[in-house]
Amino acid sequence: MKLHCCTMPKFKNVTHVIFDLDGTLLDSEKVYLEALAKTIEDYGKKYCSKIAEKVSGSVLEETSRITRELLKINASNEEFAGKFADYAHEKLGNCDLMPGAEKLVRHFHANKIPMAIATSSHEESVRHKSEKHKEFFTLFHHIVCAGSDPEVKLGKPAPDTFLVCASRFPDKPQPECCLVFEDSVNGVKGAIAAGMQVVMVPDERVPQDLWKLATLRIDSLEYMAPELFGLPAFPKNL
Repeated sequence: MKLHCCTMPKFKNVTHVIFDLDGTLLDSEKVYLEALAKTIEDYGKKYCSKIAEKVSGSVLEETSRITRELLKINASNEEFAGKFADYAHEKLGNCDLMPGAEKLVRHFHANKIPMAIATSSHEESVRHKSEKHKEFFTLFHHIVCAGSDPEVKLGKPAPDTFLVCASRFPDKPQPECCLVFEDSVNGVKGAIAAGMQVVMVPDERVPQDLWKLATLRIDSLEYMAPELFGLPAFPKNL
């Protein structure tokens, strides 16, 4: 099945779109998980899928704190986070776009739908990851980097990242006018807490009871039907 309706029987029309970055637009989530596993192994501990569920969508410092506490790793948060970031940085500059991402984003841009990105990453990390797709990222009005943005007090699953992102559109839309695309449970929780509808494109390992939090779940951005939310439909010949 390609489309999965979740908590809401009817979708509401929106005017603005907010995308998560890692695992939603960029195929970078695997890089982060591999880097996290390698960092954990450096401390003599074993990585497990439970950790991925807990930290997905979190800012770097929070990912490090949660991992250290779960596995009782004897290291400072600064030390662990630094090692984790270094491992990830090695491969993040070569990430491809997720399936369907370019088609959907260019469709919205062609139809003048305002778009932005709300990510848990630091600004420096985003610059590194987006280098390969510079022109693509110019299609977004702005990018909020929760990991380094002083206006974002709490990262996902708190709503701050999305509320700050919405406030930076020129016309400052109300939360209910924004549609969020996310791959992580923490991101979905943050969007819902912000009062926004959210389309989840989860990793296949995310349990069904968790993706049911979303407004809509799709297997890939390739299967998105924008008209469900009052946005322009794809031309029939595409």
